[in-house]
Amino acid sequence: MLPIPDLGGILGVALVLIFAVIIVLWVVKIVREYQRLVVFRLGRALPTDKGPGLVLLIPIVDQPVWVDLREQYLEIPHQSCITKDNATISVDFLIYWKVVDPRSSVIQVRNFAGASQGIATTTLRAVIGDIVLDDVLAQREHINIVLRTKLDEVTERWGVKVTAVEIREILPPREVQEAMNRQLAAERNRRAMVTEAEGKKVATITVADGEKQSAILRAEGDRQARILTAEGFSLALNTIFQVAKTVDSKTMVLQYLDALKNLGASPATKFIFPMEFERLLGPLVKYAKDAYPEAEEKG
Repeated sequence: MLPIPDLGGILGVALVLIFAVIIVLWVVKIVREYQRLVVFRLGRALPTDKGPGLVLLIPIVDQPVWVDLREQYLEIPHQSCITKDNATISVDFLIYWKVVDPRSSVIQVRNFAGASQGIATTTLRAVIGDIVLDDVLAQREHINIVLRTKLDEVTERWGVKVTAVEIREILPPREVQEAMNRQLAAERNRRAMVTEAEGKKVATITVADGEKQSAILRAEGDRQARILTAEGFSLALNTIFQVAKTVDSKTMVLQYLDALKNLGASPATKFIFPMEFERLLGPLVKYAKDAYPEAEEKG
């Protein structure tokens, strides 16, 4: 026959093992790098927090409270605020915070998120109440800094550091929003007109500059052409002058006779000679006298 197992002994061993596991889980704690343990021993907080790493606790005597050191954010929903010029706006923002003193964060405040939200809303209303609407819309970064400074002054005693405050959205009244839209449209139209006018100005200046350069080039071309023409005339006159210096009086007389011959062949019956014509005939008379001296003696 097979022996009958002792159920009572097995149950006792199981209970011992379960109790041992519970004790181990209760006594041994593994604390991560971003965590700390605030230990209360018989209701009194130990002077220093525990972790990171392996932490051993006294069963029943020690009661641990876990604290997360990572930066976290708190979302503040839309809050109605009244500006200095009595305009109602709606603002929502985010608060970024982290625990810098785990012991104080556990002992000094029960619900940091709820406490921070209450302080943030009252602080926001106080800050917005001192600023006119136009500055609220234009100085968002300034409001962020003021909110962060005021919140940090309060949360410092809780062992919590407010690292940043960021306004996400500011909703002005509907009529103000419509007026802003109209102003924005007018500003865009103004910029478009200014841009168009600047473009036309640049185009006009470019065209005028091109015409100026073209006129300068044309004038320069005309000047060079006149210079070349004058130089051509000068060269021709100089050539004529050089040739004329080699022509003797007899050649000139022959030219005069040829001219008179052409006049005689003309059908005209009247000829008008200038008074200087006598000087033109002087060389001819002298040449005739030299050529035919006997005719002069007979005459």
